[in-house]
Amino acid sequence: MTISMQIKPALIGAATGAVATVIAGFTWAGWATRTDAETAANMRADHAVTAALAPVCVEKFRRDGDARTHLTALKETRTWSQGEFVERGGWARVPGTHTPEQISAVAGACAALLVNSG
Repeated sequence: MTISMQIKPALIGAATGAVATVIAGFTWAGWATRTDAETAANMRADHAVTAALAPVCVEKFRRDGDARTHLTALKETRTWSQGEFVERGGWARVPGTHTPEQISAVAGACAALLVNSG
């Protein structure tokens, strides 16, 4: 099959335009693959759940009989270990946390709220 000399530049231009559109769409226009979109949505959902459950953890911590003692110990704990402190105390186990990752995330957020609020 032969392509007419008049149609060949149009086909090359259309192909180049299609490739340029795809590159521009994924690079600058915010297009995403289904997998990327699902990953981003799951991350946002996890962050929202953590933000919603952290205050419940704080309330459990404050209702503990030795809350003042625990808060003092928490503040004396190194920053990177504060989440583990809350997790070991059991305050991060709130309804809605099922996986160790969720519990760790809630514990970290809870510790940050406790340390920053006093």
